Parts: sequence; C-alpha cells; structure tokens
Amino acid sequence: MEWWNALHSLFNYDEKSMMLFNSGHFLYLFSAFFLIYAFIYKNVTVRLCYVIAFSLLFYYKSSGWYLFILLFSVILDYWVALVIYKAKNRSTAKAWLVISLVANVGLLAYFKYTNFFISNFNLLSGGDIEPLDLFLPIGISFYTFQTISYVVDVYQGKLKPVRNILDYTFYMTFFPHLVAGPIVRAKDFLPQVRQPLCFSTAVMGEGLYLILKGLVKKAIIADYISQYVDLVFDNPKAYSGFENLMAVYAYTLQIYFDFSGYSDIAIGIALWLGYRLVWNFNRPYISKNITEFWRRWHISLSSWLRDYIYIPLGGNRKGVGKQYIFLMLTMLIGGLWHGPSWKFVAWGGLHGLALAIHKLYHRYIGQAVGNTILHQAFGGFVTFHWVALLWVFFRASDFNIASQIFTQIFTQMDLSFIQPFVQVRYVFVSVLLIGYLFVFIPNSWKKLAEHISVKLPILAKAVCLLLVIGFIISLTTDEVKPFIYFQF
Repeated sequence: MEWWNALHSLFNYDEKSMMLFNSGHFLYLFSAFFLIYAFIYKNVTVRLCYVIAFSLLFYYKSSGWYLFILLFSVILDYWVALVIYKAKNRSTAKAWLVISLVANVGLLAYFKYTNFFISNFNLLSGGDIEPLDLFLPIGISFYTFQTISYVVDVYQGKLKPVRNILDYTFYMTFFPHLVAGPIVRAKDFLPQVRQPLCFSTAVMGEGLYLILKGLVKKAIIADYISQYVDLVFDNPKAYSGFENLMAVYAYTLQIYFDFSGYSDIAIGIALWLGYRLVWNFNRPYISKNITEFWRRWHISLSSWLRDYIYIPLGGNRKGVGKQYIFLMLTMLIGGLWHGPSWKFVAWGGLHGLALAIHKLYHRYIGQAVGNTILHQAFGGFVTFHWVALLWVFFRASDFNIASQIFTQIFTQMDLSFIQPFVQVRYVFVSVLLIGYLFVFIPNSWKKLAEHISVKLPILAKAVCLLLVIGFIISLTTDEVKPFIYFQF
C-alpha cells in the first residue's frame, strides 16, 4: 500500500534523511501542521499540546530516540528550578544548581567531547583506547545552553520558575529554534507562551519575507557557492593563491548566509505561529572592529557567553589584566562549544586575542586618533579580513589543510589568474558578488525591500514564493544540504 509506505516514511526516523527547513519533506508536513493550527490556536492548552507534539516529531526526525535526552533535560530543569525557588537557604539552592549544571554539561560533554578526550589521552600517553560509537544529538549545544540560562536566572532571582510544565516544555521544544538556535532566553519567550494570538497581514507578510529571504540565503546562494568551496578545501595545493583566496571569501559568505538564513526562516515561522524570537544577526560584516563584530554575529550565543561565563568570572570588575584573561577564557570556551577539535579552540583563542588587542588599542591609541571616516574604513577592512581568515579553521578538516590554505594565499598569489577565473566561473563570481552586495548595501534599502514585500498582495507573494522555489530547484543539487550549524 503506497499510502501506508508514505505515512511510515513521514513518521519514521532516517539518519540519512533529516527534516530540514529547506527540504520538501518539511514543506509538506508544515503545510498540514499549519492548516490545522489555524483552526485550533485560540484554545491555549490545545495549541500548546499541538505545537509540542509537532516539535517532538520534528526533533525525532532529526535525532531519533535521542529525543529522550532532550525530554530528560526539560523535566529535570523544570523540577530543579521549582526546588531552587522554594529552597529555604542559599546553600540548598546552590546544591541543586550544581546538580543541574553537572547533569546538563555532563550530557553535552559525553556526547560531544568523549572521543575528543580519548584521542588526546591516547596522543599524550601513547595509549590505544578505541573511540566510542557516539551520535551527537542535533541541537544539544543549543538547548543545553538554553536550559542552563533558565536555571541560573531562577537561582539568581532574575526569573520566577514556570509552574505549568506545558509552558516550559513549549519553550524548550519550540521547533523553529530547537536544533540550531537562536538560543532563546526564558525571560524573552515565556511571557509569550499563553498570550492571545492576533494575526495580521503585516505580521504574516513579515514572516513570509523572512522565510523567503532565509531560503534565498541558504538554498540558493550558500549552497551554490559551497560547491566551489568544497573543491578548494578538499585539495588546496591544487589551486593557486588567488583561487584559495576566492574560496575563503566564498566560505565567509557561505557560513553567514547559511546560519543567518536558518535564523531568518526560524524567526519567520515563529511569526506565523504568533511568537517573536530574538534577532541573531545584525549585519556583522560591516563591523568597524572585532568587538562590534561580536555584538552583531550570533548575538544569542555571544550575549550568553558574556552573561553566563565572562561576567560570572569577573568581567571587567577585577582589573584590566584579569579582564583580558577572562575574555580569553570565554572565547576559548566559545570556540570549544562549536566543536570537539583544537582548530575550534584556536579559532576562539585568536578571536579572544583580537578582542584583547582591540581593547588595548582603544584605551591607548583609538581615542587619540579619533573616529574619522578613514579610521572606520581601515578598521572595517582589517576586521573583515581577520574574521574571514579565521573562518578557515572552521571549514578546514584539520590544521594541515588550514596551513595549506594560508600557504597558498600568502606565497602563491598570482593575479594573472583573475581573468581566466572570471571567464570560467562567471556564474560563481556573479552569485558571490550578489551575495556581498546584499551584505554591504545600506540598511535603509533592506527596510524598503521588506516594506514593499509585506505590502504586496497575496497573489504577488505567491508568485515570489514560486520563483524562489524555482531558483532553488535550478541551482541546487539533488541532495538537500543540512545547515552548517547542525554539526555544533
């Protein structure tokens, strides 16, 4: 029976066919979900149960029975937060906080870092311990940080715990942000959970605009230029310095459009459901210095690291010297959060070093130089290229490949490759230029584009949606590519 096979495929977990926002599988399932949602959303309890059920199905299609790890964290921290709030003394509350941190960080460390520790132990001791066959549950880095922030906020008295477990489960499992962020703070989302939902054409139009923009970023631009990036990063020595540099510029655009595209889609879908998520990106590549970059890039993570690691360590309250140490430790942790590899630690450490240097520069030189246009332009040029070159550690499979990329760029640069490169790869160059034009155009132009798209009649919006889907089909391969941050 074909219908039974189709239904079984729809609800069965297949590690080779995860549910992704940019897949037809998700489009069909979400369309059916949203059709029913439109009839039941006014009943709050039914709405919460319905969305939770779909969110759990969505996560199951991504990670299978590791869904129960997520549910364990939800139940544990719902209960621990209540215990902390009712604790009669600070020491009892602190003990329960430690239990929560050990449980959540322990699960994250086991699944994400066990083999990293084993490989380093073998390297240092000469041992031969076999790595474990572990599966990294999708989104565990994101929902672990999210639930930690909730418990810590309750412990610090910044937030009252949720009384109804449905509310907390809804907050933790809400599928738009579940597997790749943004990291949503309880104080921002919990007040929305039971609010009366009122849908307007403006809000629905804004949601559609964000979804279409995210699909264009991810499935058209990022996925297309990734084909060239993969070629060069697989064998950097086979390409000239100029071609390697183009791969670095391309990956700089790819990772931004891939991740910000996911965030746009997540925020747009949430708007369609009546909820507003926090912005995760604010044009990071126009930053004039590295400090500004980290206020604009992956905002939910950078603010989390600031509030729950940097400030508790001491922040800028214990002198300049210790401030730089705390800053470096925070960025090293942020680097390791991205993956169990020393290349991510190096990436975080170099960003921490850049942040410390910028603070020193601003303290002793920057204020004297002044904030001139030339100074801003130079700062923007240096910041962009520092960020772009450090992305090599993200994309390279190991330090050896990263070293080859840098060697080719700085020792094998031949500008005579420009003309034949443009002639042969004119489509790639065109997509790359369009992408960077989108990155650097004035914000007022983007606001105008959003305003126009929101005001379009329904028929015009439908045409735009069909055009985007057509472009996706024509420019992408048969395989639906997962979002880069799924691996973190």
